[in-house]
Amino acid sequence: MKAVEVEDCWKKFRIPHERRTTVLENISALFQILGGRRFAYEEFWALRGVSFSIEDGESLGVIGENGSGKSTLLKIIANILRPDRGKIKVNGRIAPVLELGVGFHPELTVRENALIYGSVMGLKNREIDRRMRAILEFSGLERFKDAKLKNLSSGMQMRLAFSIAVETEPDIFLIDEALAVGDIEFQQKCLNEFEQFKSEGRQIILVSHDMNLIKRFCKKSLLLSTGKQVCFGPTEEVVDKYAGRLSP
Repeated sequence: MKAVEVEDCWKKFRIPHERRTTVLENISALFQILGGRRFAYEEFWALRGVSFSIEDGESLGVIGENGSGKSTLLKIIANILRPDRGKIKVNGRIAPVLELGVGFHPELTVRENALIYGSVMGLKNREIDRRMRAILEFSGLERFKDAKLKNLSSGMQMRLAFSIAVETEPDIFLIDEALAVGDIEFQQKCLNEFEQFKSEGRQIILVSHDMNLIKRFCKKSLLLSTGKQVCFGPTEEVVDKYAGRLSP
């Protein structure tokens, strides 16, 4: 059975060209909008015709230069963004660990954010309460459970997101550079979890600039460039293709 199917996926964003730097300019722009004036926007296609699928038990690496569409693709698979064209099919429960801020509220405490994030992942409050100790222990945030999230470092926030996602016991784990902001000890915890997922036949879709990490955990990989699919296939071949594009 296919774990994830992406068929002819396109996603665009609109970039405004009207620049406003003062309060007066912003107020003026509001009246112009209310008066029916339209502003110029440029269409930016973050993804253009991406298609691939992975089987149940396979993991996928997503690689490419910054701005190639990797994070956008993961957000679409996670149903955070909707594609403008194309179809996405996912079989199983997804746990996304994406860029900082997704699913969290800076004014709430660590414990409150864990309750909300766990609920979004499909757990009932009673179940989250039961798993709270494990979440805090895995993330190393026991002392900070009543601290507001905005007072935590980016690494601590990512540790919390990863720890909650682990406790939801997902079928498919979406990871966007989660190890880039963690310390060595926490990175090793994450790698141990990845090994466990792999042995259990669960899927990881991993965005990373660390090619050794991609080779270690991902049977297949997808190479993107400026939103376009360059190639998809066995990881060794795709990584070699990427390395070749980077060579002078």
